[in-house]
Amino acid sequence: MTVHRALLPSGWPRPKGYANGIVARGTTVWTGGVVGWDAEGNFPDGFPAQLRQCFENTVAVLAEAGAAPEHIVRMTWYLTDIAAYNARLADVGAVWRHVIGRNYPAMAVVEVVRLVEDEALVEIETIAVIPD
Repeated sequence: MTVHRALLPSGWPRPKGYANGIVARGTTVWTGGVVGWDAEGNFPDGFPAQLRQCFENTVAVLAEAGAAPEHIVRMTWYLTDIAAYNARLADVGAVWRHVIGRNYPAMAVVEVVRLVEDEALVEIETIAVIPD
């Protein structure tokens, strides 16, 4: 569960798995584009496995600043195959809940031609806010 307030304009349908907007106050932490490789620079096989590693890597970077998954307010996902993402939404949700929990930040998901790391299927930029 997030420690920040989600923004839902009156009459809008409730978003599934993300927020329309978030209001937060505190220390802001930004990550660069985080990919799903392990400490040796190896990528696991398949989108769900890379996504899980990407989330775990993001959580590790945030922890360096004292932030945790519940402090995430914004994410931008860059995917090389949006169809693979859409085909695995149940897996995406399971991986999300396992690593991030029940915090649903403002998000954008964008398909790109390729990422800098040839084997990467996903890259995520994250903004977190540690409350005052």
